[in-house]
Amino acid sequence: MSSWTRFQQYFRPFDAEGFSLDISRVPFPDDFFSGIEPKLQCAYKAMAALEKGEIANPSEKRMVGHYWLRASKLAPNPAITREIDDALDAIEQFAAKIHSGEIQGEKGAFENLLCIGIGGSALGPQFTAQALSRPGKDKLALYFLDNTDPDGYDFVLDQLAGKLGRTLVIITSKSGTTAEPRNGLVETKKRYKDSNLDFARHAVVVTGSGSQFDKLAIAEKFLARFPMWEWVGGRTSEFAPVGLLPAALQGLPIRQFLAGAAAMDRLTRGRETQKNPAILLAASWYFLTNGRGDKDMVVLPYKDRLLLFSRYLQQLVMESLGKGKNLAGETVNQGISVYGNKGSTDQHAYVQQLREGVPNFFVTFIEVLRARQGASPDVNPDAPGVTSGDYLEGFLLGTREALSGNKRPSITITVNDVSAHSLGLLIALFERAVGFYASLVGINAYDQPGVEAGKKAADAVLIFQQGITAFLRAHPGEQFTADQIADAVKAQIKEKEIILEPTPELIFKVCEYLAANPDKGVKKETKTPFHHTTYTQQS
Repeated sequence: MSSWTRFQQYFRPFDAEGFSLDISRVPFPDDFFSGIEPKLQCAYKAMAALEKGEIANPSEKRMVGHYWLRASKLAPNPAITREIDDALDAIEQFAAKIHSGEIQGEKGAFENLLCIGIGGSALGPQFTAQALSRPGKDKLALYFLDNTDPDGYDFVLDQLAGKLGRTLVIITSKSGTTAEPRNGLVETKKRYKDSNLDFARHAVVVTGSGSQFDKLAIAEKFLARFPMWEWVGGRTSEFAPVGLLPAALQGLPIRQFLAGAAAMDRLTRGRETQKNPAILLAASWYFLTNGRGDKDMVVLPYKDRLLLFSRYLQQLVMESLGKGKNLAGETVNQGISVYGNKGSTDQHAYVQQLREGVPNFFVTFIEVLRARQGASPDVNPDAPGVTSGDYLEGFLLGTREALSGNKRPSITITVNDVSAHSLGLLIALFERAVGFYASLVGINAYDQPGVEAGKKAADAVLIFQQGITAFLRAHPGEQFTADQIADAVKAQIKEKEIILEPTPELIFKVCEYLAANPDKGVKKETKTPFHHTTYTQQS
């Protein structure tokens, strides 16, 4: 079959939505879809049940309702519909008061917005903010604290020095106990205090009802509180207040954003496989990875504004699909690894390996047809009429052909432009595809036991650090090796239920960290071999 014939068979234009999907470069046989159709029909049923309010997250016994966020009337009861509609109205009303100056900071009208969150509470807002930013037209300049890195805090907060009185702060955490946003809140409050400013007059929280952050916001009289519902996971919360509040404050058209997502949802509810782009995308993943993640997904958006899309998809895809057990409790170790950057930067980075190296991947090209708003100058004196945008499109199509020429599969997703509507389309497409793929492989896409295990391990390490500090302080001036300190820490925690053992290796790593930070008061004396190195509490 010629490439043109195959293109005609597997290219799907959706002109009304300004979007198309091309899976013609996926080398499945002609009988693939007929063979997999029974599985696809089961996936349709599972998605329909999820949208009707079935307990689609069985491990946490929760509904999964992120699709209701852009079609509130689909919610399973009127109370949830009202909550969604009321939250959206509250977001728009609050943003309008900020923009008009009705609500101001201590030093005047707000000019900056600092968003404190982690994971889905930061990745979505960051991606949207960069993709849709309009320099000189944004209502507020956005900054993010999305880690627990002290140097990272300083890097961002130092940029806001002298501006905090005109900076609005959103703290986002469903539970209010997640370490990263809590730490970011503590450090930011200190900056406000050091600047003789009342933090509460600049603070907003997005959190679960009754959470620690919710109680704090009430007690300290924050400017506003917005909800995070238990039926919306962090990685699918971009259309909830998590994403819509910072977008509205930036001045982005959030109704258009929601409309784009809703359009994709409608398009992908149909059960005719060849007309459903999300099921076609999920089925392509299933074929390309042998239904068990045998190949990585490389995301290459050919647009600077979409640089963060691969990072956003890393969490959406990998946290949703990276599961040890299936719904039957069997060990399956599922998942699809995602990485990427942007074109044409990658012509000079890892495309060399993609074409000629180990064939352990498939590429997802994101093509944007509109080069820019307005006309472009000629850039090549030897080729009149050729613009920088023409080169970008040439690199995309050329790379696609070069990969196909060496039997490297790819999928191409095309949008007309980078707009609120098209961004909503793209996010919703991948959300739906993830849900369908999870059904095909029989896993729960909506829990994250691995993340919780990592948090518990981190908590254990902090307990070890406290044990090290307590032991060294109890023996000031005395020198101890990692082995000796590990024995002491084991004795301290023997009655505690901790998922890690304080091994000499772990204790050594923590001691190295303590010794490298002068404020911890631990002195290191290097010896050979390295494991004879000693640590002492300085007076």
